Amino acid sequence: MSDLFQTQPQHQPLAARMRPQTLTHFVGQTHLLGTGRPLSEAVERGQLHSMVLWGPPGVGKTTFARLLAEECDAHFSTLSAVLAGVKDIRQAVTEAQQHSRQSNRPTILFVDEVHRFNKAQQDAFLTHVEEGDITFVGATTENPAFELNNALLSRCRVYRLRNLTHPELQGLLQRALSEDEQLKARNLKIDPLIFDKITHNADGDARSALNLLEIACDLGREEGGCFTVDEAVLDEVLSADVRRFDKGGDYFYDQISALHKSVRGSDPDAALYWFARMIDGGCDPLYIARRILRMASEDIGNADPRALQIALNAWDAQQRLGSPEGELALAQAVVYLAVAAKSNAVYSGYKRALTDVRRDPSYEVPLHLRNAPTKLAKEMAHGAEYRYAHDEPEGFAAGEEYFPEAISERRYYQPTERGLELKISAKLQHLQTLNRNSSQRRYSSSD
Repeated sequence: MSDLFQTQPQHQPLAARMRPQTLTHFVGQTHLLGTGRPLSEAVERGQLHSMVLWGPPGVGKTTFARLLAEECDAHFSTLSAVLAGVKDIRQAVTEAQQHSRQSNRPTILFVDEVHRFNKAQQDAFLTHVEEGDITFVGATTENPAFELNNALLSRCRVYRLRNLTHPELQGLLQRALSEDEQLKARNLKIDPLIFDKITHNADGDARSALNLLEIACDLGREEGGCFTVDEAVLDEVLSADVRRFDKGGDYFYDQISALHKSVRGSDPDAALYWFARMIDGGCDPLYIARRILRMASEDIGNADPRALQIALNAWDAQQRLGSPEGELALAQAVVYLAVAAKSNAVYSGYKRALTDVRRDPSYEVPLHLRNAPTKLAKEMAHGAEYRYAHDEPEGFAAGEEYFPEAISERRYYQPTERGLELKISAKLQHLQTLNRNSSQRRYSSSD
């Protein structure tokens, strides 16, 4: 396979021109490259191991892998999981083996977006990694625990690459202005506030920050031999910019998780923050509406049944009004759910009931509960001795049973002592007392 960095185009974007040439100049990831860190020590010894680099876009996973190869005097070969298949994997491994024999150097096979490989494709690496034919380095934006086979993960160490901090991004931008020949030749005059704004909008992404700087410099106004870049120029660049929000990946699920847990934790401020983050990032409001409805049942339930209706109303408002007006209704629902009394009693009870149904035999419906629409059904005693609750005192047939006899003592719904469930709990306790004291109990009891 050809080296990704062998052939350079005539005109490179700023992000490519600023690609570091040594690990010393690599920006960020001090938690991996700091003194005494296991990866740093492995690099110093020239003894790299197979690994998976997991991190968001723009933090330099590809560059990081290339620099590791250079530091360890290893051949660097690349493969893209977007385009490659098993045949390409075998060819890449064969070339790596040939190169190692000819040069007596190890080969790092870098696999970009490795999470896109299916199980069979991932399995194709196993023998070669195990036998040391290649040092496997995979890059992914997705959680490896979910996207990679256990067999492959067990042969690799996972390193988490982090977003760059604001100071790290600002240092990178300042270095670009002082070191890049193309920018220096333009005699740029840049408002200092530009760096803060670019850093904020880049959201930890070095490539995005450098791209924003380059575009802003391209649009700068020429005045007296200088190119001026001010906030008006940058605002024009940012007008079409959307914050990083991977609608199918970890950022998506991490943020919806944060929203859900903020609601569950009764923190309306944090809930509004994560809701706003998702909307700002381009998340479909109707997806959020569906999740809000889930929260209403899972985390609030009968402690405040109004939450479910409010969630439905907000969903309806979003469908009727669209964006941006509909988001206000969703925000209202988020806040209401966050401050509402909490109960997962229905959610927990349903899960317990479902577990029993899947585990237990299919018990027969008791005769007194069966439907009796025909003469034959009545002759078979379907519905016989059923007691109509509305005709009983308090509208409750004390002692009647609605479970199969074998499981008549099971209890799934256990209301909390919060919100409306406080009253529900008291009512159920009263009805259970009536059942225990009834002389018409259908099944014999163990109590």
